[in-house]
Amino acid sequence: MSALLNWRNVLIAIAILVVGSTVWYSRYLADKIATEERKYVEAWVEAERTILNGADSTSLSLATKIATDNTEIPIIETNERDEPTGLFMNIDTTGATDLNILLRDKLKQFRRFAPKPIVLVVRETPYAANKYYYGPSTLLTQVQWYPYVQLSIAALFLIIAITTQRIRFKSNQNQLWAGMAKETAHQLGTPVSSLEGWLELLKDIPAAQHIALEMDKDVRRLQLISDRFGKIGSTPQVEPTALLPQLENMLTYMRKRAGSKVRMELQHQLHTDTQLQLSPLLFDWVLENLLKNALDAMDGSGQILIQVAEQPEHYWIDVSDSGKGIEAGALHKVFQPGFTTKKRGWGLGLTLSKRIIEQYHKGKLSVYRSEPGKGTTFRIVLPK
Repeated sequence: MSALLNWRNVLIAIAILVVGSTVWYSRYLADKIATEERKYVEAWVEAERTILNGADSTSLSLATKIATDNTEIPIIETNERDEPTGLFMNIDTTGATDLNILLRDKLKQFRRFAPKPIVLVVRETPYAANKYYYGPSTLLTQVQWYPYVQLSIAALFLIIAITTQRIRFKSNQNQLWAGMAKETAHQLGTPVSSLEGWLELLKDIPAAQHIALEMDKDVRRLQLISDRFGKIGSTPQVEPTALLPQLENMLTYMRKRAGSKVRMELQHQLHTDTQLQLSPLLFDWVLENLLKNALDAMDGSGQILIQVAEQPEHYWIDVSDSGKGIEAGALHKVFQPGFTTKKRGWGLGLTLSKRIIEQYHKGKLSVYRSEPGKGTTFRIVLPK
């Protein structure tokens, strides 16, 4: 995970450096182009002055060339009261129903771009003048927008790179989980088979019948654990399974181990034959993990409540306890491998449970709510 974070930080730093440099240089170019374009507009206005004054033919010829060469910079002429005169250049009027409204709207945009117009005084008394407002050319607009386009592209590549890294990391993690689970099942298989053989010999000894009976329970438990790891290390098959008997059986199993000071209750409004697509063995493992955590949180006294409800597209199962709860700062860690508040344990129970629900049952496992001193509720959401 640290390697993933390091790569992410390096990529972010490179992206910020590249985009920052591009934005700065684009702004520099935009300012330079804007300065040149104002000079060009000033020259264009001077050419208009020359044309109006009717100078010699050489000056008129040059002025006309300057005036007609402007095919990029949009310009609007107004009178001394900032009212459009109707003279404009390089403004698309296609689809405009009212030319005057269009020019006034454009004029507002040009004032934001270049608040100070270029003024051509027609006469001093009475005062009359033409003002020329102009907007950015196509080239200037492209230069101004270029860094944002590049930022979007850089962000896209960064997202792709991070997503690829996360997918690769998750794939490696899944392979590690599967490999560990298969190896655990394999390692358990041999001693369990040996114990089953010794158990059969004990059953033939009358004085050892009681011992054999208790050992048989433990061997079956070991076999169940081995089967669970074997299934999580492969792709388990889900099958239509009656949900309520599954929950009742697990509650019955856990009541025997909870003690008389712990109350366990199941509340629901479902039909008894309600079925979901489950892997019974693995789903039992999830319930067992959640109930064991609830028991540990209550220190031998309290209430555990399982509530089941049906929604249009899914079922949800809440496992609530009246235990010590989880601190707000630890909520985001509860499903991380190795996280545990207990003195003993590997901190893998909730991690495996989340994997079982989300990967194998296409559902969701989360902490629905938790409050220190009042308890915790885990919610399982399973699709119909």
